[in-house]
Amino acid sequence: MQYFKNFFKSITPFEYCLWGGSVLATALGFVLCKNNNYASLAASLIGVTALIFVAKGNVIGEILSVVFAAFYGAISFAFRYYGEMITYLGMTAPIAIATVVVWLRHPFQGKKTEVKINDLKRKEYLFLVFLSAAVTAAFYFILQALNTANLIASTLSVLTSFLAAYLQMRRSSFYALAYAANDVVLIVLWSLAVRQSAESVSMIVCFSAFLLNDLYGFYNWMRMRRNQRDSG
Repeated sequence: MQYFKNFFKSITPFEYCLWGGSVLATALGFVLCKNNNYASLAASLIGVTALIFVAKGNVIGEILSVVFAAFYGAISFAFRYYGEMITYLGMTAPIAIATVVVWLRHPFQGKKTEVKINDLKRKEYLFLVFLSAAVTAAFYFILQALNTANLIASTLSVLTSFLAAYLQMRRSSFYALAYAANDVVLIVLWSLAVRQSAESVSMIVCFSAFLLNDLYGFYNWMRMRRNQRDSG
């Protein structure tokens, strides 16, 4: 109980407004689009809540991300977005589980509510480039074989998701920029799905809210990084 009290005390008025606005926009998008897929509403609300925790460097956000991945994978399967399904269930969720363990092992000055931010070396960035290229190429042919809808956009989503998940596990501030790029790809992907179902509009609203949260996450992690350096 004290854990959550300490966390909620650390949330600023702006962060409460960001979370509240994201929840409201997501719920309104669901209602106005007359979306009967309550799994997509649950996924969206869990997702925007997770992002506030992650933006604060709190491991609870990663636990919620695993739950979001399960919901989102099921929704993607229904729209034949097999790239999204495989990415979130086969890659994002397992990496998020690993991230929970990593973050718990690296708290900042013993604080369980804030992870210690890491600065990656140049060699690791080069390794990430080659690894990402290999993963993306492999997924392209897998998704092509599965007759995945909107193949190019789906492949780009795999690339940006993998970059974001890896950087998040490695406690890098740049995870948020990779997720912001992924949000843009997903906004395009679900915009294409509008032709299939108007319910997809609610997912566009969801990932638009995600984009704002991820941009804030980058800002806050950079601020946290400076504060952690100053604190030694």
